[in-house]
Amino acid sequence: MTTNEPLIPKHGGYRKLKSFRVAQLIYDVTVRFCDRYVHKRSRTHDQMVQAARSGVQNIAEGSQASGTSNKTELKLTNVARASLEELRLDYEDFLRQRGLLIWGRDDPRRQELIDRRCATADEVAQWVKEVHERGQSGLEQPSTPSTRSTMSTPMFAENAANAVLVLLVVPCSLLDRQLAAQAAAFEAGGGFTERLYRVRSEKRSSPPSSTRSTKSAQSTDD
Repeated sequence: MTTNEPLIPKHGGYRKLKSFRVAQLIYDVTVRFCDRYVHKRSRTHDQMVQAARSGVQNIAEGSQASGTSNKTELKLTNVARASLEELRLDYEDFLRQRGLLIWGRDDPRRQELIDRRCATADEVAQWVKEVHERGQSGLEQPSTPSTRSTMSTPMFAENAANAVLVLLVVPCSLLDRQLAAQAAAFEAGGGFTERLYRVRSEKRSSPPSSTRSTKSAQSTDD
């Protein structure tokens, strides 16, 4: 039976992955966050930026490597997931060490940010500014010059860090699904070596084109 399985299947296309797009957004926001709230000479600054970058880069590299190595794709996707988990812990530590609040699961600001569907760091910053002006409750309250002037920088940092924690849920969940799907596909079909064997075996079992042409001609003459 001829399956016409390609030796190198379609691969790449990572820019269309939601996990990649949101991870890239998180990277952009993290660079801004660290430049504003974490000392540039501190090790934490570099670690947070590099963890965010690693999440983006490894999603892309894993997607590109999938054409010739399912094992590499699986490994790099796992590295991306681990990097984003490291980043999540860094944001949680930032809040905890400063005595700032980590939003609970039922905090209305979480769903509000999700519904906003921010696509750029500027859009996230604008949303954080709006929440900052409303105050800690997250309820719709009109802001005045006096209330804006009394809002502290730690409060702004609290909102910004929590915003990233909300965003991180998306790529982390999607990467968990991708890992499960990649593992299942690898278990079912193997990797590049197995695919190479199947393709070569299929080629060997198929009669040469000249033989098929001769048989076809003989059949016509008959």
